[in-house]
Amino acid sequence: MQDLFALHSLPASGPGLLYNWHYKKRMIEPCLKDLAKISQAYVAENFDFTLPLIDKLSESQDRTVKFLFKLKDGNKVESVLIPFNDKYTICLSSQVGCAMKCSFCFTGTQGLKRHLQTEEIIGQFIAAQRWLSENRPGDDKILNIVFMGQGEPLHNFDAVKKASEIFLLQHGLSIAPHKITISTAGYLPGLERWKNEMPKVNIAVSLHSTIKEKRDKLIPINQRYPIEDVVKFAQNIPEGKTRFVTYEYLLIKNFNDTEEDAHATGKFLEGKNAYISLIPFNPFPGTEYQRPEMNEVEDFKKILDSYKIPTLIRKTKGDEILAACGQLNTK
Repeated sequence: MQDLFALHSLPASGPGLLYNWHYKKRMIEPCLKDLAKISQAYVAENFDFTLPLIDKLSESQDRTVKFLFKLKDGNKVESVLIPFNDKYTICLSSQVGCAMKCSFCFTGTQGLKRHLQTEEIIGQFIAAQRWLSENRPGDDKILNIVFMGQGEPLHNFDAVKKASEIFLLQHGLSIAPHKITISTAGYLPGLERWKNEMPKVNIAVSLHSTIKEKRDKLIPINQRYPIEDVVKFAQNIPEGKTRFVTYEYLLIKNFNDTEEDAHATGKFLEGKNAYISLIPFNPFPGTEYQRPEMNEVEDFKKILDSYKIPTLIRKTKGDEILAACGQLNTK
């Protein structure tokens, strides 16, 4: 923005004013205060500050909010606000649909329509924040961002990277790097670029099984990008003693929830800078998979604990409105 203003001989104060107005204050109306009239005219002619439209909104009993956003071309994506400790995590989508075809994920059944543009990713955040501030004043702080909605974020690397930079930027949304997490099913071309290009945000890897035959069924790209290769790149990403890779493990009844699976996972991650997020499967229409009982999930965790790997069972939120992990779909 600074380069653009300089190119057109516009006052250098303009970009800071615009970033503050549209990102800090989350305004969509034109910025008129303190912005030179010549800059106002240029912005009005060359920029668009409209946000994705809320096409449908669903609220669950636990205060989870799911947005169905309509984009300018008529395509739609879903985003979710997840409440915790009087704050929220926002789960953002990075694509319309997804090309990964993971069998445990409702999004995977609709295929990939297109990548989201940077403004459509950031637009989800700003539109959700505006709704929150208007409808839940005093309870409207979004503390964390997770790229765990529709799409494989690293398949849309450039737009996700740019959106993350704006989220982090002091003049942008000024969110701390450790408050942003990008999840990947193991898309190796994106992981290969991460170290030199992606800002210092957190990474989460969809693990779900360390047994090849099972992971091949759950995540078909495992056949092309084996988990062993994925982990080699992922483990080199976190910097500092307090940063680690989160490995997401979706527990499916009578499929990947056995003692054998738990021990295989423990041996695979033992000694690594790793943290495991156990996610009981969330059913969706047409799925062949079932959710395990809670005691089975806890038994699985006990085995992982024996390998001294920090493990947390993720509490399910928003499943009655199909807003939980793996349940998003806009087909």
